[in-house]
Amino acid sequence: MSSRAAPFIVLVAGEASGDNLGAQLIDALRARLPQARFAGIAGPRMIAAGCEPWERAEELALMGLFEIVPHLPRLLRIRRRLRARVLEQRPDVYIGVDAKEFNLRLAPVIKAHGIPTVQYVSPQVWAWRQGRVRTIGRAVDLILCLLPFEKPFYDAHGVPAVFVGHPLADRIPLHLDPYEARDALGLVRQQICIGLLPGSRRGEVARLAPPFAATVKWLLERRPQLQFIAAPANEPARRILTAALAEAGVAERVRLADGQAQQVMAAADVLLLASGTATLEAALVKRPMVVAYRLGWPTSFLLKTLQLFRAPFFAQPNLLAGRQIVPEYFNRQVRAEVLGPALLAQLERADREQLMQTFTDMHGMLRRDASASAAAAIVALIDDGTECEAHGERRA
Repeated sequence: MSSRAAPFIVLVAGEASGDNLGAQLIDALRARLPQARFAGIAGPRMIAAGCEPWERAEELALMGLFEIVPHLPRLLRIRRRLRARVLEQRPDVYIGVDAKEFNLRLAPVIKAHGIPTVQYVSPQVWAWRQGRVRTIGRAVDLILCLLPFEKPFYDAHGVPAVFVGHPLADRIPLHLDPYEARDALGLVRQQICIGLLPGSRRGEVARLAPPFAATVKWLLERRPQLQFIAAPANEPARRILTAALAEAGVAERVRLADGQAQQVMAAADVLLLASGTATLEAALVKRPMVVAYRLGWPTSFLLKTLQLFRAPFFAQPNLLAGRQIVPEYFNRQVRAEVLGPALLAQLERADREQLMQTFTDMHGMLRRDASASAAAAIVALIDDGTECEAHGERRA
């Protein structure tokens, strides 16, 4: 155990999903290290769990290769402040909770000063820019993987990694009643329901809200009896989505349930959603879905031109299944005349029971008490670092 009476742990998270993971990890670490102190870049859930916020997690909620450029001066200032504070206070471990681009640029400096470094949530290095695996190996002492196929990839490159399972699989019940969810959301029990989840980042929502709204209009022109519900992740997402729905003339037909993504998933017969963790959550809720992914044109051009993306799919259910079990659409395909028919096809798919079984199998595979498993691996790393110090060694 750390030589300190109260181990000091720094965590750095970005956006809502990282904040959720970080809060659960803090609780699991405190169960093992009751006197531990936590600080770093935190969102509201991590702060409520007892993390001292040096900066706010929302400051790191960006995506895309080129879309981040206008924000670089601010991000660099945050990184300089964080680096100085970490090196001055020398925590027992530095944990990057998602926010891969930010954390993996800072981690090598911290590791070089003898502070153990962990990345909780692997970058999609197996999917694109695979050469980064060598850089990652030099930057961190341990990768905590949420998906089972990630560990073998790191093993093959000699990078220490542990598959801990996914916290969502631990938290989501094996069965969620759609009628209970519809009652809670004020929806009609017997009326077909389509759920909309256009993401959480502003840029992502701005790119997806207009085609999602156009898809609602397309569907209503053919199935006027459908009911729709959307779950804006935050206030900026709500404003963007509301404007897009109004522009399409369908605002009155879409009920909004702010921040209630899982309830919306449970209520829906089929989902139209942004690519990302939400697709895994939808699979764990056991709902058919249509997945959309749109990037800004500079990032899209670079990915296509340099052939940086290597994975066969981008939707997590498809990656886990090793085949396409839900439809996924990218950039120019993300338009109403594509998404609308795809949603109707999901409503009518003949293999729905088989799909539900596939989702159930995924749930079992990922349910490993992830936060506790991650905490155990981190405590072992701290103990290892303490032993090195006791023998006068310096961690490489």
